[in-house]
Amino acid sequence: MQDAIRVLAGECAVRYESDGRTERDLRGDVVVIVKPDDTVLVHDADGYQPAAWLTRPGVVRYTRDARGFRIDAADGDERLVVESATEHGDAHYPASPAGPPVGTCECDGTLVRDGGRVVCIDCRTSYAIPRDAAVVDEPCPDCGLPQLRVERGGEVTACLDRDCTPIADLVAERFDGAWACRCGAPLEIEADRGLHAACPDCDASYRLPRGTVDGTCECGLPAFETPSGPRCLDGDCGQALTAGGRDRNS
Repeated sequence: MQDAIRVLAGECAVRYESDGRTERDLRGDVVVIVKPDDTVLVHDADGYQPAAWLTRPGVVRYTRDARGFRIDAADGDERLVVESATEHGDAHYPASPAGPPVGTCECDGTLVRDGGRVVCIDCRTSYAIPRDAAVVDEPCPDCGLPQLRVERGGEVTACLDRDCTPIADLVAERFDGAWACRCGAPLEIEADRGLHAACPDCDASYRLPRGTVDGTCECGLPAFETPSGPRCLDGDCGQALTAGGRDRNS
């Protein structure tokens, strides 16, 4: 993937095909934008909607002749061809994800939140984060990066860089052995494509929900208060939940 947006302008013939049929056949002065993921957008003078586009095509080819440029983008049975009769310009500009600023990178660049990651718009360092995580103002005491706050059994604050203070280690430190399995053995916190409370004796394993522990299920496992409501650690359990010794379903 290129790390720049390419902008071309000219009087162009634009043709979009699908299933072998030409669905758009246009001519005019347009601006063509090719994004870092190879998405091709063709804009004319009217409105914000592209006159033609192809999202993340499998192939994008650039060719040139005496008249200017030709872009041929294809993805499966879709094809977008833009060919200039008169070229007005061709340039590359730096491109990065855009999102709410959340802090400063180790390179002194700006960190922005981009869905399930935080990215530096200067050095392009990227940190994967849980989508439910909140980025807080408190810097990590060890490396100075911003910290994350999530609810995994309780509220946990960890460094943005999982190699510095992993969320899994903090959750394990707090809850390893704190809960008992139905068989009576203490549950251990494990990280394997998410956090799990696993029993070393009977091999039961329960994915840790997003939320905080709030009481006990009648089955003996901990109950959680989650964004979607109360539930047992075992997502398939249908028994009543209790909080402070009271039946939460009463």
